[in-house]
Parts: sequence; structure tokens; C-alpha cells
Amino acid sequence: MTDTPTIEDLVGNVDPSFQHVLSCVFGIQDHESRTYLVLLDNPGSTVAELAERLDRDRSNVNRSLTALLEKGLATRQRRLLDPGGYVYQYTATPLPEAKEMMHEALEEWVAAVHDRIDDVEEADLVSEE
Repeated sequence: MTDTPTIEDLVGNVDPSFQHVLSCVFGIQDHESRTYLVLLDNPGSTVAELAERLDRDRSNVNRSLTALLEKGLATRQRRLLDPGGYVYQYTATPLPEAKEMMHEALEEWVAAVHDRIDDVEEADLVSEE
């Protein structure tokens, strides 16, 4: 079983948290949306820093960050270290931009639902059963 909420979870909830809405709209798991919110408050964090703040192991945080990067909710920059080598620093997509992305995704979903409602014929309903 996964902890990824669905849009159906959101529709039936009269007072959803922002974290829940974020998870539903982007199809990410609750721990990934929590990672986004922590990253929002801690821009430029490394995996190790996030793991400590989230009280999760680094491999789980890495997977959460990968999901956020894929959804456009975070960016990654490589920082060179003085003694050599590098570390990646992550920054959350700014909240206004993330909110706009959420609005756009919901508007697309609503338009698709309206199209489906408009396109349905009684014969379609019989064939779906």
C-alpha cells in the first residue's frame, strides 16, 4: 500500500492541508511533500542536512528529492568543496511558482473531467458496466 493520495481523496475532503493538496495534485507521497515543505524553509540544503531535519535516512531523502526534481518542485546545484570533491544542494521551487503549477494541473484535470461529462452518451454507460 502506498501513501500517495489521489485526487479522489482531495475531492471528498472539505478542509485539506496544503501538504495533502500538494501530494494529491502532483501524485507524490506524503513524505515527499513533507520534504518539499522542509526544503522550502531550508534552501540550499544537502541530503545529509535534510535527513537530519526530517529524521529519515539519506537514501529515503534521496528518493524523495528525485521525485521532487522530476515534478519540478526542486532544483539541484553542485557546490565544490574546498578540500576537493563536491556536494549537491537542493532548493524548493518557490511557493508562488509551485502554487501556480498546482492551479494549472487542477485546471487541466477539471477541463478533462468536464470534457468527459460532455462526451458521455447513454450507450457509453452501458458498455462501461
